[in-house]
Amino acid sequence: MLDVTVIEDPEAAAVSLDPIRARLLAELAAGPASAAMLAGKVGLPRQKVNYHLKALERHGLVQLAGERRKGNVTERLMRATAASYVISPLALAPVQPDPDRFRDQLSARWLLALGARLVRDVGSLITGAEKARKGLATYALDGEVRFASAADRAAFIQELTAGVSALIRKYDAPDAESGRDHRIVVAVHPTVKTRTQPQALPQPDTQPQPDTQPQPETQT
Repeated sequence: MLDVTVIEDPEAAAVSLDPIRARLLAELAAGPASAAMLAGKVGLPRQKVNYHLKALERHGLVQLAGERRKGNVTERLMRATAASYVISPLALAPVQPDPDRFRDQLSARWLLALGARLVRDVGSLITGAEKARKGLATYALDGEVRFASAADRAAFIQELTAGVSALIRKYDAPDAESGRDHRIVVAVHPTVKTRTQPQALPQPDTQPQPDTQPQPETQT
């Protein structure tokens, strides 16, 4: 199981955002389970759970982990393909953020556009590397700093900009024919306070929905 994977397909994104299916993904990220096992946890009939699992499997969000015989029925044990998922801006390609439309280093919205492009590009690189069965060279630095004053923060930003710009000028080789372009993103933003209590999983809707009616099930 992957630690995190990126969802690029719009239909897969829509499937993952359904509250019931998101809850099933959370359950299957904890370990393999059958439709019958999940039915007791989410409070839905096994047939309806199986319907949702098939939708998740069709979009590559869950996969078969094994089978076991229970009486006259063979149960399929499913598991999530990743522990967590990120939806790429490619899932909303016509309206995805474009940081090239404007450039403002002090704009939180421009920072958000840069972050969205980072998710999109790295997600696409991961997908391509997996298909080619090759490694992907990346690097990330994460840290926190408490500034004593706004003046200290401004001074830090100035030194950070000067330092990174100097490194770019030092190592940039635009005429190197065998070189490869790399993108550098540096961000500074206030730390977000984490939740003290875990967020509860959404409760399933027990009323039938027009677009989520279970189909006849064939048992093997």
